Amino acid sequence: MPCYFISDLHLQPSREDLASAFFHFVETRTEKATALYILGDFFDAWIGDDEDHPFYRNIMEKLRGYNGSGLDIYFQHGNRDFLVGQEFAQSTGVTLLDEETVVTLAGQPVLLMHGDSLCIDDQAYMQFRKQVRDPQWQQQILALPLEQRRAMAAQLREQSQSMNAMKAEDIMDVNAGELAKVLEKHTVKTLIHGHTHRPNVHHELGARRIVLGDWGDKAWFAVADDGDISLQSFTI
Repeated sequence: MPCYFISDLHLQPSREDLASAFFHFVETRTEKATALYILGDFFDAWIGDDEDHPFYRNIMEKLRGYNGSGLDIYFQHGNRDFLVGQEFAQSTGVTLLDEETVVTLAGQPVLLMHGDSLCIDDQAYMQFRKQVRDPQWQQQILALPLEQRRAMAAQLREQSQSMNAMKAEDIMDVNAGELAKVLEKHTVKTLIHGHTHRPNVHHELGARRIVLGDWGDKAWFAVADDGDISLQSFTI
């Protein structure tokens, strides 16, 4: 029975086509699957589990329905949806994963990550990541009114796009030394991650690194079936 892996859909009200593509993907490709793993940045921004926008509520209802039909859905936080919490998990039926999670596929351990923690050469981002992953900071943000959080999220997106435009391409990719450490830490030969928006299958450091792509013109996913893992896509 196959398992599917996706990341970086960046679902948002202004891109209804991406949500429709996700629904189509689940309803046409995963009917024989045992599990769907969402490896971060499922949402372009998540301001808290009390989000009441109809676009997001519809997605939550869909997730609950997919879980109810027998598809186990697992959710790993990304750098855009790190505020997804237990209320979201209970409402949708998804299982929240640690930021470094090992699963067994065809008898072999496979490490799942969003991937942003591997990009340590981007020091400005790593400082930002440390701040927003702090539980005390998150509590302070979640205590703010919804509209204020929406405004903050929009401002952070603009700042991120502006800063990334000025950064060298290589510093926004994974660091080889950090990659080696995490592979050794978990004693794995296969890693699946997203975040970098550079879909590819790398063979390095004696391991295989499968990088999921973001959803824009194409929808990227990996499928584990018949003892192998393949990276695939379809046009949105």
